[in-house]
Amino acid sequence: MSPADSPAAGRPPAPPHSTGRREMHDETSLWRESGLRLSGFGHYYPRLQVENESAEDPAGNAVDEAVIGRLDVRSRHVADEEETPAYMGVRAARAAMEQAGITADEVDLLILSNWTDRQFVPEWAPHTAHLLGADRALAFDVCGACTGFVHGVQTAAAHLGTHATWRHALVVSSERFSRRVRPGSKGELIVGDAAGAAVVSRGAGPGAGLWDSLLISDGSGRETVTVYPPNGWIRSSRELVSIAADSHADLAARMLARSGTKMDEIDWVVPHPGTGQLHTAVRERLGIPEERFVTNYETRANTGSASVPIVLSEMAREGRLKAGDLCYTPTVGSGWYYGGLLFRV
Repeated sequence: MSPADSPAAGRPPAPPHSTGRREMHDETSLWRESGLRLSGFGHYYPRLQVENESAEDPAGNAVDEAVIGRLDVRSRHVADEEETPAYMGVRAARAAMEQAGITADEVDLLILSNWTDRQFVPEWAPHTAHLLGADRALAFDVCGACTGFVHGVQTAAAHLGTHATWRHALVVSSERFSRRVRPGSKGELIVGDAAGAAVVSRGAGPGAGLWDSLLISDGSGRETVTVYPPNGWIRSSRELVSIAADSHADLAARMLARSGTKMDEIDWVVPHPGTGQLHTAVRERLGIPEERFVTNYETRANTGSASVPIVLSEMAREGRLKAGDLCYTPTVGSGWYYGGLLFRV
């Protein structure tokens, strides 16, 4: 999910056709019996932390009001020229590997999600793996905008399921969102840069580990959020919050049904934080208590695909994320994509 700048392509998009309408028969949790688990988390924040003035709440345009509303981000991080996606990703990855208790030469697969610094070639993942010392790992990039972490974990799980000798995959999400907003816009105040990482490993005990992942694409919503040349600045439609809330509702209904789980059984809902407006809409729509709905949006801003793993990493290091906790990580992203993970720590 992404902040507003101005209406995309000069017209509002229709809501994604799949939201609440696409029927998938015999859906079931993908990874419940796979023995895969998320064994370690890590994060990295750029050195420069920018404070938003407490009294600063620019009115913005009509789209800003619909999508962002009140400015509720107090601080954000901005990467310097040295802090590339690879630089930040390596540091997040090292922290995740340390928590998982593995070394670089044990990594079989490295997947890096990034949409803010896309280039033709080379991709960021092989460079990140080389800097990390994980030279025996297969490394490649994925996108999916802000759903990139979900995309990466789902892809890693699929690869581990087909390579019997592989034991550990490293999923890294590294974004410089500050470069994708128009300077001086209200959107600039609610985005930040960061990298998060997770290790996906074999060896989950009964009832633990990765239960499910689901990623849905719907091109009918492609104009909801766009980033076009020559400036490469993000633009959102004023219908973004309602479309995103519909996607969240559809995703939750499917994933809970697939796993036979109720929302009140989930210990932590860790969403991709789009805007404060969306957080309120999703909590109210799905009946999620505020104390179980965890983001670091106010202090780190919207960090794209890095947003979910950096929160999980912070929670793990603070001791809030405990063995046995059931976590649900819903995300939405331009394209239009929406998806999530369900796992027990």
